[in-house]
Amino acid sequence: MQRPLGAQISHMLRDRGVEVIFGIPGVHNQEMYRGIEEAGITHVLARHEQGAGFMADGYARATGNPGVAYVITGPGVCNVMTPMGQAYSDSVPLLVISSCLDETAATRGQLHQMKDQRIAAATVCDWSEEARTAEAAYALIDRALGEFALQRPRSKHIQVPIGALEALAAPAPAAGNTVAPWTIPPEASLAGFLSARKPLFVFGGGAVRAGYAARGVLRRLGAASFSTYAGRGVVSPDDPLSYGSMLARPDSARIIAEADLVIAVGTELAETDLWRRELGATGDFVQVDIDPAGFAQPGALNICCDAHVFLEWLSEHAADHTPDTDWSAADVAATRARWRSEIAAERPGILPVCDALRAVLPEDVMIYSDMTQFAYAAKEVWDMDRPGQWHHPYGFGTLGYATPAAIGGAIGRKGQPTMAIIGDYGFHYTMQELGVAVELGLNLPVLLWDNGKLGEIEDSMVRAQIAPNAVVAHNPDFCKLAEAFGARSAVPADLAALQQAVLAAFEADGPTLIYVTPQIAA
Repeated sequence: MQRPLGAQISHMLRDRGVEVIFGIPGVHNQEMYRGIEEAGITHVLARHEQGAGFMADGYARATGNPGVAYVITGPGVCNVMTPMGQAYSDSVPLLVISSCLDETAATRGQLHQMKDQRIAAATVCDWSEEARTAEAAYALIDRALGEFALQRPRSKHIQVPIGALEALAAPAPAAGNTVAPWTIPPEASLAGFLSARKPLFVFGGGAVRAGYAARGVLRRLGAASFSTYAGRGVVSPDDPLSYGSMLARPDSARIIAEADLVIAVGTELAETDLWRRELGATGDFVQVDIDPAGFAQPGALNICCDAHVFLEWLSEHAADHTPDTDWSAADVAATRARWRSEIAAERPGILPVCDALRAVLPEDVMIYSDMTQFAYAAKEVWDMDRPGQWHHPYGFGTLGYATPAAIGGAIGRKGQPTMAIIGDYGFHYTMQELGVAVELGLNLPVLLWDNGKLGEIEDSMVRAQIAPNAVVAHNPDFCKLAEAFGARSAVPADLAALQQAVLAAFEADGPTLIYVTPQIAA
């Protein structure tokens, strides 16, 4: 059955398993909306394309399925570029499909015209391509979905000319079957894994779907471990040899240097993981990653492999191994306690709030945080019971992520608790998306941490001996603002009231903004 290509694209996506699309219609991309309802896809109307991109990102992180966004030519693409950059840096499967002008070389002054929209998008995503025919559109969509499944999942952009979207096209061909070519590690490496006296693992975001296997390997080898912020929850919080997500503590380099074998799984050990130039490993070093572009350690054994495949392989071969480790659980506990004290001194008033929240939050809660000092402290001290339950704009580091991303996560996790944590300044970036949560009746707590300034920037300026100017902005009455959208609000006076407000928000029939200042822990 022939339909306009814009409609066929929605039918193709539904056939490939896409259930939700986030976006905003416009005159340029309206043909993409012709087939959405007929295909049985739910569309979520964002208030800004940046919000649509972050919602799709949050949905992808919550479900493991690609997040899809529809945007218009020109400003729509520009607005979604920040979410594309965030998804690229954090390995999130985000597919953005946009319209584009039929030609730009010989005509000027067209609506939404850019000099080169495709190249602009290409600067912040894995690839950006133009599909001028139906066959090209289908091939590019299948390429994107296939790469999400087989490679490091990063954002992609496909643009389709308006004329092509309007033209009749045959349906997309049936999906093919693809088998992942995971590489099994060389057997020769096994002896070194089993003979180490002080083996240490570093788990990153690439290992979040391998938590069970990771925990088995740690027990069988008697290994200590660190997690990156994105890898929190891979290791059990009760593991006595876990240093948690305190990899960025400067003193962690000393601990890592004590290990005779360091195995980094699912992490490229980037600047935003370490906040220093070197990991600190002095013994044998093994890096396991699905993306060979991240291999950079001289003299390392590099294993290009899916984290789950590697850890299952190692767990199976270590099944009969008796751990004989030189690590001390008491030393690990003492070190973690000292580092926690450092964090409490660096960021006064935050840790008691973290502890109060963690004590009452549902076990299966999923948290989306923003670039705010509250999250910076929480990422180090808040151990997660399971992986993939706390999401943050790690690499690109954009403000305004948490609220729309949490909305996308809540849509993907119907009936399960989801929460946003955002700072007062970051809330300004995407506050309008609160209207989406109201419209959909999402019982979403949005914890707004208001320290009245760009606190992290002020601290950085002071350390650099720069007068901290331009770090304070006038804030609205956030509670009245939330209520104007139709949301609830709460201003807890103490930690016990905060706990009650959060639990009540999970039971509400819409979102609740919970306004908190550092004085709550005083």
